Amino acid sequence: MAAPAPVSQAVLALGRLMPAGDVVTLAPPYGASDARIARLLVAEGDRVAAGAVIAELDSLPQLEALRDSAAATVRARAAALAQTRVEITSGAAQARAARDAAAAARDLARSELDRIAGLARRGVATPAQLDAARTAATEADRAHDRAEAALSRYAGLETGEQADILLAESNLAVARADLARARVVAPGPGQVLQLLARPGEKPGTAGVATFGDTRAMQAEIEVYQTDVARLAPGQAVRLSAPALGPAPLDGQVIRIGLQVGRQSLVAEEPAAHTDARVVKVVVALTPEASTRAAGFTGLEVVARILVAGEGA
Repeated sequence: MAAPAPVSQAVLALGRLMPAGDVVTLAPPYGASDARIARLLVAEGDRVAAGAVIAELDSLPQLEALRDSAAATVRARAAALAQTRVEITSGAAQARAARDAAAAARDLARSELDRIAGLARRGVATPAQLDAARTAATEADRAHDRAEAALSRYAGLETGEQADILLAESNLAVARADLARARVVAPGPGQVLQLLARPGEKPGTAGVATFGDTRAMQAEIEVYQTDVARLAPGQAVRLSAPALGPAPLDGQVIRIGLQVGRQSLVAEEPAAHTDARVVKVVVALTPEASTRAAGFTGLEVVARILVAGEGA
């Protein structure tokens, strides 16, 4: 009876190199409409920080003008409000002084009424004098009430905000936010891989540029569904391709896909399967391998996954 054929201790598969998180296509921001590229601020291969401006659109000058106009409106209304507050403060001070004077006059009239009433009870003051004192006290009370009412009109006006200022500030905030519609920015730190549009062109569905963080490289490999059961996270992987030279790239399995799909990478051999069912497996490269692979995004590689029992 013939001995069973030995089971290979490595799983071979095709894959491609990619930045961690894959390649991102940078598109114009929402609301860019028919804007065209006015200026590119990067070149292919440039490394940029998160939020760095990749491109400016020709709508930027108009949006900047709207922002400047909104800012000028805020300044003008703030200056008018400051002048109004000066006038209100001055008017309130005058009203307060008038109220205090009226209160003093009221107190004096009441005191005089009490004095005349006392004299009238002793027969020293005449009824006419008493009536005059009562009239004076009543008028003093009314004058004080009018002064108090005049002062109350200034309550809260010295420190309160005006609706037109709040509206102008809101419009300025909107104008500043709208500037984002005229800039294409990096979503995170990374490298510009390819520019897809030039100044004067309207970005199409392909976007403005492709972008990725090539400091940490990965490989997405397609493993035949019949081999997936032999894989596990943490297994060592060696990647090779003619462009990489004789030394392979080292890495390890970090994620095994959950869905079986159609093979997209096919070997050049005439007998290669073109309709195989595969599972996508993600391999994280070592720092040294990432450095070597950083300039090869999209490169097709052959992956050799070392399963249990195989040496280096």
